[in-house]
Amino acid sequence: MHDVIIRGGKIVDGSGGAPFIGDLAFKDGAITEIGATISGTAAREIDAEGHIVTPGWVDIHTHYDGQVSWDDELAPSSHNGVTTVVMGNCGVGFAPVRPGQEKELIELMEGVEDIPGTALYEGIEWGRWESFPEYMDYIASRQYAIDVGAQIAHGAVRYYAMGERGRTNEDATPDEIERMADLVEEAVAAGAVGFSTSRTIGHRALWGEPVPGTFAPEEELLAIARRFKKLGKGVIEAIPAGTVGKLEALGGERSEPLAELELFRRISEESGRPLTFTLVEIREYAPDLWRQMLDRCREANEGGAHLFPQVPSRIIGFIHGLSSYHAFMRRPTYLEKLAHLPLAERVQAMRDPAIKEQILSERDVPHEAPGSMQNVYGLFRRGAASLYPLTEPINLEAEKSASIGARAKAEGRDALEYLYDAMLEDEGRSFQALTRDNQPKSLAVLEEMLRHPDTVTGLSDAGAHVTLICDATMPTTQLSYWTRDRKSGPVLPLEFLVHKQTARNAALYGFKDRGLLQPGKRADINVIDYAGLTVSPHVAHHDLPAGGTRLMQPVKGYRATFCNGVLIRENDADTGARPGRLVRS
Repeated sequence: MHDVIIRGGKIVDGSGGAPFIGDLAFKDGAITEIGATISGTAAREIDAEGHIVTPGWVDIHTHYDGQVSWDDELAPSSHNGVTTVVMGNCGVGFAPVRPGQEKELIELMEGVEDIPGTALYEGIEWGRWESFPEYMDYIASRQYAIDVGAQIAHGAVRYYAMGERGRTNEDATPDEIERMADLVEEAVAAGAVGFSTSRTIGHRALWGEPVPGTFAPEEELLAIARRFKKLGKGVIEAIPAGTVGKLEALGGERSEPLAELELFRRISEESGRPLTFTLVEIREYAPDLWRQMLDRCREANEGGAHLFPQVPSRIIGFIHGLSSYHAFMRRPTYLEKLAHLPLAERVQAMRDPAIKEQILSERDVPHEAPGSMQNVYGLFRRGAASLYPLTEPINLEAEKSASIGARAKAEGRDALEYLYDAMLEDEGRSFQALTRDNQPKSLAVLEEMLRHPDTVTGLSDAGAHVTLICDATMPTTQLSYWTRDRKSGPVLPLEFLVHKQTARNAALYGFKDRGLLQPGKRADINVIDYAGLTVSPHVAHHDLPAGGTRLMQPVKGYRATFCNGVLIRENDADTGARPGRLVRS
């Protein structure tokens, strides 16, 4: 007697092997049988004919470090077929933390990851932990829809070990370096799945300071790496200098991507552990820098390193709209008279020609916090012509003729003035995305990155950038776009993309019990209406602690999602079940 039998689906088992039609059964959270036909009985059967059956997605780049305190659903990852997340990326996190240091860690997370500080102050159960092992014990005491793995972040480690000197990126003494290495070793020994660091000055706290560890010298990083060698487990995650360009307006990066890659090679060799780092197309450097990085990774790995470039499955874009950040949010009239109004009243007021003329004629009021993501208003203003309206269905291959600039030119209008009106469409619920002008060309780059044997898929940033970037749907986009909907180039094999999002990511983090549909493996399973799988434009939700806003993209097509054999989503709705737990290394 099985708990569940899923019958007649196309099984894509995560191994990369060819899909096949068959049945799958599980009991007590583990897969018990897979075959063309299972003759046994079950407490429940699911007819999966016409659907695909896959392992649950493993998302290795999320930022639920605060959200684990207030949200047991862990949305939107759980909405997107994800059954395991890894948080604590980009060198920011909330443990270890000394009493009285909470404010600085909040401002760091708010500046880097655009999570409202009000939500972090009110939503996190501060005082329940100080050390990282205590933080993991706190998570282990709670129940979630999906499983959670936690990494210890360089920023928190440095601040804890060095105080203000660490927070402001002063050089560590030999004793302080050993103290940091001790903290990381303590965390990984207790089950942290990795250590993360950020080396780009683009990652800044609310008041403009780079993330602690941004300028950490090689000896500091190698001292930490040697503790991984001692323990023989865990992953190192890094954001290289140059990831978002040269950043000359902020004083310029202190290192370039190829030099960073050489440092990562030494860290990987010294630690004996995998190192995964962000790789995106950066046009400020050589046009084919990303390909050079991939070639260097191949050479390093053939020489004994373990480097895994982490790549996105869609172009990362900034979302513009009245319920997010927008080009007019720092105009005096908007700030003083409109910003506090409910959406419907704001739209009505902004349609007044006199108000519109006044806002368009004004100069922006600079934001008081230089590290706030709200400063993106200036980028939106300068890049108004390169914004693309988001429609249903979302078009990842939009031609330049669809941009705000092209539409404004066709009507003989200024792009910024056209954007003002476009933002008020659909009663102010419309959104625009600032993305690449030549989207098909950028997607061709992503295709080559995805196909590379050393890359892993990630960078969803789920739980972060809640009003600016909405990429938590990357696991769903990866499936629907790359294997089914692409028009500008060849689609990729279904089994290849499923493997990248399941067994590949699980193996990187040492999650040996999941990522494959095989007898004995965990019953983390998706049953997906593949033909009907869709990702819709953004919707604003005001459900963060203290009433904070976050954007989420509705998805459809997940007929059933099981975590550890328990049904957590059925027909794209939460069941209320909470089988998810902390995953320790």
